[in-house]
Amino acid sequence: MTDQKFDIIVYGASSFVGQILTRYMHEQFADGSISWTIAGRSQSKLEKLSHDIGLSDIEILLADASDEDALKAMCRRGKVVISTVGPYALYGDTLVKVCAESGTHYCDLTGEPQWIRKMQERYAQAAQETGALIVHCCGFDSIPSDLGVHFLQQQASQKFGQTCNHINMRVAKLKGGASGGTIASIINMVKEAAGDAELRRQLQDPYSLCPQDHSFTAQQRDVKMTYDDEYDSWIAPFVMAAINTRVVHRSNALTRNSYGTDFMYEEAMVTGKDGRGKRMARVTAWGMNLFMVGLAVPPVRWLLENYILPKPGEGPSEKDQLEGEYNLVFLGTTAAGDKINCRVTGDRDPGYGSTAKMLAQAAACLAQDVPEDTKGGFWTPASVLGDKLIERLRKHAGLTFDLE
Repeated sequence: MTDQKFDIIVYGASSFVGQILTRYMHEQFADGSISWTIAGRSQSKLEKLSHDIGLSDIEILLADASDEDALKAMCRRGKVVISTVGPYALYGDTLVKVCAESGTHYCDLTGEPQWIRKMQERYAQAAQETGALIVHCCGFDSIPSDLGVHFLQQQASQKFGQTCNHINMRVAKLKGGASGGTIASIINMVKEAAGDAELRRQLQDPYSLCPQDHSFTAQQRDVKMTYDDEYDSWIAPFVMAAINTRVVHRSNALTRNSYGTDFMYEEAMVTGKDGRGKRMARVTAWGMNLFMVGLAVPPVRWLLENYILPKPGEGPSEKDQLEGEYNLVFLGTTAAGDKINCRVTGDRDPGYGSTAKMLAQAAACLAQDVPEDTKGGFWTPASVLGDKLIERLRKHAGLTFDLE
């Protein structure tokens, strides 16, 4: 029995990214093309958000992240639930369970591979049985990477008759700030891994999110500080590669190895071709290593959490979000040696201004564009939303996908 009324429910609407998302949806769907509402655990915060934005007479749904009955009642009201309640490894389990078991479609902006794998193991069968489409990583991690590879592979197939078996993504430009929620997710992952040898092994496995029967054996490369002759620049590790690469490999697996069983994919930051670029690459590589080592040491982690890093609920200002941007270049090579490149850009702060738009359009795509007979399960943005989402992102979210 269902009393479904809404295409989309924004769960965690009063969170930092939830507020940005809600404002965008109010602007984007003012024409009534999507019916939606907001939800969370705090009536007062949701009412304030509704008043501040001007959501007249919107129906507010209340549910705590740990209250399964309340979440079930909420999910009965909508076709798709967007969750912004993180860290997901701490607060996300029950909602995924309820969506998978009730047949409610779900998307989020998590970048926590260890949690995604746990959700797949626990609830994939339920989602398959009910038809629920569960799509993690619908923000900056990992839509630009996942759909950038999808776009380039389609262009390569049309041009050369085969896909690329090797793609390098290079972050040419990235302007934006981190939020406390993102930092909290990273800290929690480090805490979990510190006491779990199996989890540490999983986090080193580039195919950890692929189905267990995947046939991939290619030895993926760990990016170090080095000079990239193809891009003609020094490069350094990119912090989001840990989740993005795994999502891309899962997309390959879910599309029947459409990129090939020997597909290689890596991501890196571009720092410049001269001596300054070399110094920047060194500082970036060392800084990332020192940061992760520091988080693994309890006293240092406590100091960082309490005195240095942003706290949950904190993030870049509206001005910083508007002035942010990103520019990603994908360099593809086929087995025959043919080369093809594309560029993906975004017009807002990647983690928040742009992520909110991507998340809203992913949910709209789930609500309106996915065929009704699509099999339930845990999908990736590219494998289930693909070209339809690219079309929405180009029209409504400030993203570009262009061949070089």
